[in-house]
Amino acid sequence: MSKKVLILSGSPRKGGNSDTLCNQFALGATEAGHSVQKVNVAQKSIGFCRGCYACESTGKCVINDDMGELLQQIVDADVLVLASPVYFYSIDAQLKAVIDRTVARWLEVKNKEFYYIVTAADEELESAQTTIACFRGYADCVEGAVERGIIYGMGNHQLGEVKGKPAMTEAYQMGKNV
Repeated sequence: MSKKVLILSGSPRKGGNSDTLCNQFALGATEAGHSVQKVNVAQKSIGFCRGCYACESTGKCVINDDMGELLQQIVDADVLVLASPVYFYSIDAQLKAVIDRTVARWLEVKNKEFYYIVTAADEELESAQTTIACFRGYADCVEGAVERGIIYGMGNHQLGEVKGKPAMTEAYQMGKNV
């Protein structure tokens, strides 16, 4: 059965290591017959949540930016892939803004399969655990969320350094097995 896969690439560097792994995941999922859309969130105009909660009564955020369209894609997706480089042991601000802004329709974001892609210059997996905890914290708020897999691209700092490493094959295979 074909699934709608939405990849949220948090990397501010186009062609960065987490973005490259997103492309591999997308390739595998596409070859498996799924509908795949990758969004580079850093290239979108997405402001931070103001905590005004106007969305509680309207279901729509008062901020007029790219998030309205992206939020509909999130609601419609069967599979969400959250990808971020590790920034001070956490996710980057671009992806965090997207996650926070889902509050406008958070009860509609449900029954999702989650995959996580994490990259870091550090080689130790412990350095990515807070990032994974952030992803899991979001998934914990999504009714019917199921974690399906994690791709660790550790030990990669320079642009494209992940190419040729095991994480590339892992990302492709995980996408293929969606």
